[in-house]
Amino acid sequence: MSDHENPAVTRILFSPNDMLARKFVKDLMRENHLTIREDAMGNIFGRLEGSTPAAGVVLTGSHCDAIPLAGMYDGTLGVIGAIEALAALQRAGYKPLRPIEVMMFTSEEPTRFGLSCSGSRAMAGALTPEVLESKLDSGGRHFLQVANEVGYGGASTQDMLDATRVAEGAVSHFVELHIEQGPLLQREGVDIGVVTAIAAPAALEVLFVGDGGHAGGQLMPDRNDAGLAGAELALAVERHVLATGSVDTVGTTGTFEIAPGAINSVPREARLAIDIRDIDGPRRDQVVAAVLKSAEEIAEKRNVRMSSRIINQDPPATCHADIVEAVAASAGALGLSTKRMVSRAYHDSLFMARVAPTGMIFIPCKNGWSHRPDEFSSATDIANGVSVLALTLARLSGGSWPKAEL
Repeated sequence: MSDHENPAVTRILFSPNDMLARKFVKDLMRENHLTIREDAMGNIFGRLEGSTPAAGVVLTGSHCDAIPLAGMYDGTLGVIGAIEALAALQRAGYKPLRPIEVMMFTSEEPTRFGLSCSGSRAMAGALTPEVLESKLDSGGRHFLQVANEVGYGGASTQDMLDATRVAEGAVSHFVELHIEQGPLLQREGVDIGVVTAIAAPAALEVLFVGDGGHAGGQLMPDRNDAGLAGAELALAVERHVLATGSVDTVGTTGTFEIAPGAINSVPREARLAIDIRDIDGPRRDQVVAAVLKSAEEIAEKRNVRMSSRIINQDPPATCHADIVEAVAASAGALGLSTKRMVSRAYHDSLFMARVAPTGMIFIPCKNGWSHRPDEFSSATDIANGVSVLALTLARLSGGSWPKAEL
């Protein structure tokens, strides 16, 4: 169920392989006695009923879509592992008080439409029709058009979003199991990461425009080189981030495109896409402001024109103390070591924190590698994460245990 051969994984939203993955997940839910429902955005839910069906549900899950040539653990662990966690609870005879649901989010990755966390944004009411319809795939179609083709969607984008939004109180807690996507747990020999905060990015685009010219014919004093302006800004991003003195502030100039892109032509355009993220929203936004100010100063100094836009600037999230403590207690009960840490990567949990108290569980991944074919977590680490998730869900749900252990 990948567009590339194992171990590489490419699974693009609503593609044939994504639809096969969705069928696999639903089949696995059915095999483990979960009741399935799907919403208008294509989020998939499998429910283990509780003794108090009307109580807010304890929700867990992640995503199964994957960027091109990614790995097999990012996101998928939090779906398949969560189904196994609910299966383990059932095998142990656990009877939940609050219902527990495992879900697969739609489009956590931005690959097809250039928008991360589409399903969770919609669930949180953090997505407008105007934004969603402005995001087109390579065929020029927007989300609703493609969703309708595969059996989701609605009469309009607004109808689809309204049908997806979660009612207040419907979710009591949300927990996401995920690989760390960083090296700290493996490096320090720690079993479980107890996530305390989730960083959020601000994405910027800056365009410098000069006059260009022939590389031989245009004299150096006469140039207004857009490429050099872009290079200066990329270095300024690093400088402003480091000036915060915090390891939780990071900045990346991930795209740097120069036109016309010929070796014998002075660059007349430079387009930079910049990602700045932090768990501290005001500190991140101060860096954003400093970068944009530097862009203006560089443009004036190098006599180029400059334009900029902020693509998104989502607020970071703090994990709820109840879930942090439940994860730590569950790991402790299993004799596993823990580390309280922040998530520097973007997850659906960032938006679920607007819906309900939210937390995350990390397990180690080899060398911190992710979004690449050699992404890897051991069977032992996966089993540890699933066990901690199962106990955490039980703690949050309440209920009764006929057996002493899973």
